[in-house]
Amino acid sequence: MLTAYLADAQARYISVNDVRLAVEVAGEGPAVLLLHGFPHTRAIWSEVAPLLTAAGLRVVAPDLRGLGDSDRAAGGYLATELAGDLVGLLDALDIGRAHVVGIDLGTAPAFALAATHAHRVSSLTLSEAVIGTLPGAESFTASGAPWWFGLHSAPGGFAEDLLEGREDHYIRFFLDGGSRRGLSEALTARIVEAYRGRESLRAAFEHYRAMPANAGWISSWVAHNVFTLPVLTIGGGAVGEGTARQLAPFSEKLTASLLPNAGHIVPIDEPEEFSALVAQHVKSAEARS
Repeated sequence: MLTAYLADAQARYISVNDVRLAVEVAGEGPAVLLLHGFPHTRAIWSEVAPLLTAAGLRVVAPDLRGLGDSDRAAGGYLATELAGDLVGLLDALDIGRAHVVGIDLGTAPAFALAATHAHRVSSLTLSEAVIGTLPGAESFTASGAPWWFGLHSAPGGFAEDLLEGREDHYIRFFLDGGSRRGLSEALTARIVEAYRGRESLRAAFEHYRAMPANAGWISSWVAHNVFTLPVLTIGGGAVGEGTARQLAPFSEKLTASLLPNAGHIVPIDEPEEFSALVAQHVKSAEARS
């Protein structure tokens, strides 16, 4: 039986394309699709979700392909393919349009969904991520890409060979370093368990192995397109204003926010502020439509 981690949510599996995605749905109102990053699962939204539902919104929080309780698929990890999963998810839930929120690794499919299925996305919120190789995030990448990007992308299963059996220490390293407030032990243990085992590691690292192709696709898309829908960026203590600077030339309606007291995992460190910004953005977009 699939466990619900979000307050008053219904948890279920939905089959899309070649995978089953685990998803939780809670609340009533305009739909907000919440996309987690690495090393997270849908449980990372446990404090944000009830605040959004209290604001009159319907929360939809899936585990991305290969992560959490979703199937460890062999392929399909390109951002555009992940966007296809999300379209299937919205179809299954009879949601015509959604406000899409992506953090960290979840920003690539969020970007791709808004870019390739604009008629299904009412607004876009991206937090704490570098968007491909677009200019503007030089302060974050001044010393090169984070070291784990290379490790996770190494061919031949090298990262899996290195980390299998050491998942607890490795995943805790990212969770502890990414949050200034700190995750509860219960949430930490739940996330660690989701990344345990060689197949779970492989599926997680497939998202990183797709990054070069995603970056090329993003650069090609922005060469001929801009976002006309409302875009919000929420910076924290790692990427900060970099995401906003990257998106500014390609967004007609951009709102940039910075939460300087947060670490990288903004929904954990500043759930009230994060939720308030998203709710305000959603309601502003709804008023325009």
